[in-house]
Amino acid sequence: MKIEFWCIGKTNEHYLQEGIDIYNKRINRYIPYEMRIIPDVKISPKASPIEIKKAESQVIVKLLSENDYLILLDERGTRFSSVQLSEQLNKWLQLSSKRLVFLVGGAWGFDDSIKLLAKSQLSLSNLTFSHQMIRLFFTEQLYRVFSILHHEPYHNE
Repeated sequence: MKIEFWCIGKTNEHYLQEGIDIYNKRINRYIPYEMRIIPDVKISPKASPIEIKKAESQVIVKLLSENDYLILLDERGTRFSSVQLSEQLNKWLQLSSKRLVFLVGGAWGFDDSIKLLAKSQLSLSNLTFSHQMIRLFFTEQLYRVFSILHHEPYHNE
């Protein structure tokens, strides 16, 4: 199985991208992994959040295949400790899906059509973070999860 981490729009802050790059490289030691940046949709500057989410969902749907297992990173998703997330990831990796796709939405979140396609929703915190920052937090946690699964010392219990 391959893990892909999809994000809408590029990371604007250099310091965030540096951290993301570090963890992306580390994750690739464990599993085929790719971070995919979905370009911001080209839509009227006067478009409403609903119109923006709808346009983003149309792009996402075209990228998904029927064998993908889609997990949304959403503040209303299930919260896990790092150890619990490692256990859950291990279960997801046992599925017959070809790709495990984690998706961070744009600034306005997800259209309902994408929520219906998702098999699961994951929240990284009770706190709300920008969709830019969550990229760094997720990649660090994904690396942490693999270090837990491989009994490596990165995660101190």
